[in-house]
Amino acid sequence: AAPPPQNTHLLMDTPTHSRVFLYLTISYINSITVLLFTCLSPKSVSGPEFQYIRVGVGHRLEAFSSRVLVLGVGQANKALTDLYRSHVTRDYTLEGEFGMATDNFSHTGRLIERTTYDHITRDKLEKVLAMMQGSNQKALLTYSKVDMNTQEAYELAAKGKLRPHGKSPPIMTGLRLLHFQPPHFTLEVQCLNETQRYLCRILHEVGLELRSTAVCKGVCRTRDGPFTVQHALTRQHWTAPGVIQAIQQSRKATKIQERRQEIEEEAAVTGDYHRLHLVLTSKAFGS
Repeated sequence: AAPPPQNTHLLMDTPTHSRVFLYLTISYINSITVLLFTCLSPKSVSGPEFQYIRVGVGHRLEAFSSRVLVLGVGQANKALTDLYRSHVTRDYTLEGEFGMATDNFSHTGRLIERTTYDHITRDKLEKVLAMMQGSNQKALLTYSKVDMNTQEAYELAAKGKLRPHGKSPPIMTGLRLLHFQPPHFTLEVQCLNETQRYLCRILHEVGLELRSTAVCKGVCRTRDGPFTVQHALTRQHWTAPGVIQAIQQSRKATKIQERRQEIEEEAAVTGDYHRLHLVLTSKAFGS
């Protein structure tokens, strides 16, 4: 797709019926799209006065990745830090291709090797995915530091609601096959603390387990913590009313996530996993 315009002028009405001009400047730093809002009053349009509104970028996406990218506007930049400190999970759709290996595990890297893939079947692939998910589940149990002798902790683990206590390496909490038509295949991955390289490496390791090779041809993030595709603003909605409405809608999602973090931290201290299980499986926190 064509790159977005470098400068976008937004005109909005305030509650006092005066008008404010928003200038959206878009630049690119290390393959990250950086947005800067400049808020101008009618008087300052003709003069030098202006106000900068800081916009921070959440969990980054690489150049060949797409979909949900969370931005923090103004004071919400602090909320970004708090959000990712709570060990939120993210959902991705990964497009893979068997038969080749590159130096960075993606189709953009330097070709290292070509291999055959005719022996790979859907059944073999699903067995490998189940094995990989099982090993990651064990790692999650280790880093969550919960007492698995309790029924509540066991049910939290079974429903994928355990989170690491403190720092941890990238961990997959969910992995399944969506599409298989060799050499192409598509995986749905749920993980935390991941990097884009880690996601590409997942497909590389899948290929090795099947005695072949594989590269990543695309990464699509469909959820980042409480934010999904439904929260995302498409390009035609990059307007002042659209941005304001998105901010208002996001406040509820972040409040729920903050409350969840408080309950998880309390359970880690008190060991009250029964209450943690009851709260996190309620409708207020979703599935």
